[in-house]
Amino acid sequence: MWSAENRKQYDRKGLRYPSDMTDAEWGLIEPLIPPAKHGGRKRTVNIREVVNTLFYVLSTGCQWRFIPKDLIPKSTAYEYFRLWEWDGTLDRIHYALYVQVRELAGKEASPTAAIADSQSVKAAERGGASVDPIGYDAGKKIKGIKRHILVDTLGMILEAQIQPASVQDRDGLLPILKEARRLFVFIKKILADGGYQGQATATAVAALGQWELEIVKRSDQAKGFVVLPMRWIVERTFGWFGRCRRLAKHFECLTKTALAFLRLAMIRLMMRRLARVAA
Repeated sequence: MWSAENRKQYDRKGLRYPSDMTDAEWGLIEPLIPPAKHGGRKRTVNIREVVNTLFYVLSTGCQWRFIPKDLIPKSTAYEYFRLWEWDGTLDRIHYALYVQVRELAGKEASPTAAIADSQSVKAAERGGASVDPIGYDAGKKIKGIKRHILVDTLGMILEAQIQPASVQDRDGLLPILKEARRLFVFIKKILADGGYQGQATATAVAALGQWELEIVKRSDQAKGFVVLPMRWIVERTFGWFGRCRRLAKHFECLTKTALAFLRLAMIRLMMRRLARVAA
């Protein structure tokens, strides 16, 4: 709930753009960005401004060619964005901040419970023959993609994938769990909604690791909006995405680019949370 104290804590009026990083926020990310390669010319690009530019695009949803002149040129920002997605820099930053957020909350670095859900997102008009496929979600009547995520009990993303909207939730869950079990080996329980129910799905999930699938259903007697145990956590995570206009629609031609922006959104959220505590 907003209060006078909260407004001061979240105020960013002293920055050039609200999307810019403070010194405390930059201090969390700077050590995690790889240095320039040996040999050749010295790096002349201001890496902090590159990250500020990426956060500007994420926050405002603007096209790369509409980046303001006082930020990094679009070609430089985009090349660094592609490089960090390709070499795993974004994943490493995400995981390092994730561990710090878990420790800040007094929890073990590796969770034992996770919540799964998906979000269907409309695709913007795109062109080109090499774009990744989209699909049609008949239930939501949306043509686009699904953001399929697995989060912990804090709402922090453990694993995420971008899938065509036509993929059923129960089918899209298994690839995410296969990736998640490589890093988070102590998960014992997966919570999900009714879209994942079925003996075949439960058996397939159990075969992937030593965990069980628990379906959290809405009561038949419930009327109107009802907060369901644990499921509200993943819905809140989707709500956090709404603060980033770049995620309002599926604008990207490549799903790996859309996934990189999803990672960037979580990096920004965790970075600001940690910096507020340190201040």
